[in-house]
Amino acid sequence: MTESWVNYAERIGVDLHLELSGPGGRRAALTRALREAVRGGRLAPGTRLPPYRSLAADLGVARNTVADAYAELVAEGWLTARQGSGTRVAERARPLRRAVDVPAQAPARTGGPRHDLRQGRPDASAFPRAAWAASYRRALQAAPSEAFGPGDPAGRRELRETLAEYLARARGVRTEPDRIVICSGFAHALRLLFGRDAPGSTGGAGGAGGPAGGGVLRGPLGVETYGLGFHRDLLAAAGVRTVPLPLDEHGARVAALGRERAVLLTPAHQFPTGGPLRPERRAAVIDWARARGAVVLEDDYDGEFRYDRRPVGALQGLDPERVIHIGSVSKSLSPALRLGWMVLPERYVEPVLAAKGEREGWASVPDQLALADFVACGSYDRHVRRMRQRYRGRRDRLVAALAERAPHIEVTGIAAGLHAVLRLPPGTERTVVEAAARRGVALDGLAAFRHPDGPASAGDGLVVGYAAPADHAYGAALEALCEVLAAA
Repeated sequence: MTESWVNYAERIGVDLHLELSGPGGRRAALTRALREAVRGGRLAPGTRLPPYRSLAADLGVARNTVADAYAELVAEGWLTARQGSGTRVAERARPLRRAVDVPAQAPARTGGPRHDLRQGRPDASAFPRAAWAASYRRALQAAPSEAFGPGDPAGRRELRETLAEYLARARGVRTEPDRIVICSGFAHALRLLFGRDAPGSTGGAGGAGGPAGGGVLRGPLGVETYGLGFHRDLLAAAGVRTVPLPLDEHGARVAALGRERAVLLTPAHQFPTGGPLRPERRAAVIDWARARGAVVLEDDYDGEFRYDRRPVGALQGLDPERVIHIGSVSKSLSPALRLGWMVLPERYVEPVLAAKGEREGWASVPDQLALADFVACGSYDRHVRRMRQRYRGRRDRLVAALAERAPHIEVTGIAAGLHAVLRLPPGTERTVVEAAARRGVALDGLAAFRHPDGPASAGDGLVVGYAAPADHAYGAALEALCEVLAAA
């Protein structure tokens, strides 16, 4: 079996974290990085390097790039290559000894945990570079000259039209391009809707006419007891009071809603506990919004990734005038692409655009055009199908490994998304998270996501992001996790 660079590095006790930066392209950067690793002693004489395929996959470069870099270093005498023996560091390529009066360099930056199982992170190595580059080229070639001037705060028309069609087809969203506003992600959407510095709206149904200091919406805002603390902090900084809603296996208990002016939900796949909002509760929250003149914020953070059945349609489809549907490509493509969207009731479009300002200052226009082409040509659908299959396989491997190695640990929630919740024996969450960290496994405990005023109804557990590691690194991460959990 071919050994990957990561697994090989772990076995010999080093972790090189090659940084491919600097002039001359990726081959030149790789050549420099390997040369420095040998010169600095991180790759000892006689060390066998991984095959082209493994290193290329780990670094996200073409195999020819690795092959050319190896060939150059062989020609320079840094490496040797023999049939059947692979590529090794030359015996004569020993690091220079430091003079006594030369201060030692600072230790190399580790670059993060050995095994990254944190939630919310897609497999970065799976980004569709070639297809994205092709869409980017086509989009730039077809773009009118005015696209490179000041941007429309609503976002490029090309992307809004494409999203209107895609969201209707894939998520059951009912909208039109003029009701879509492009943003840089979910956090940006919250800032626009509740931001203290945004100009207030003109008032009207649904809580428009923001709190003191500005904003399109105002609190109090109902939120699920378990969710991202980052979002709660952002809302608190804008002066918005959040009211936690109890959770059970059927999602948020929306019957607990009272005088809140809005509610924020993750109905397709509750984050992080993992259940969908059951149908009668979906209907009930729409009835509450109509009766109260309130609005529902739908965070559709991973709605496309359902593995045991077709994805549940968006809540927005039940009442487009009472639901603000918010999505992004941070889970489906990459968080590095700062692109998201709000599908708004008609009365909120102008207030949101006023909050955003006269020009697009957040989402790159070339990136918007590229995403429009990427979706329109079918590349986005193909990528989502491919990743749906890959992540389903990851989750299945996790469930099977736990059943064999730690059968007392239960995997809860539906088969969906990029993470799973593992139930732990009461009182063990903190010690297990600490034990995992000592083993080099980065993950989160459930308690980290609980609203400070909400009940600890989910018990002890771990939130395991099975999507984050690259394919070649997932087995080692799973093995390390099972070793920790077997002793829990």
